[in-house]
Amino acid sequence: MLSLSTSPPTLNNLMKATSRLWIKYLAAVILGNALYLMLSPYMPPGARHHKLVDWGTFVDLWFCLFVYGIIELLAFILRRRSRPE
Repeated sequence: MLSLSTSPPTLNNLMKATSRLWIKYLAAVILGNALYLMLSPYMPPGARHHKLVDWGTFVDLWFCLFVYGIIELLAFILRRRSRPE
């Protein structure tokens, strides 16, 4: 029988979960921007930053989202491997 815990989350557990998420977000933004800046000389001019908000901003956003997806995929695989069957 599968038992579900009905106890409310404590503030400490909530803060740990929130800080883990923010660390993932920060890592995705830093690594995504680094990847974008390394590859920007090889991109077409329309995909580079020229103004505050342009197509380069959206390309940069997609790099960050891609890196975040990779981080989440790796976390999922590691969680799945570590749980008992």
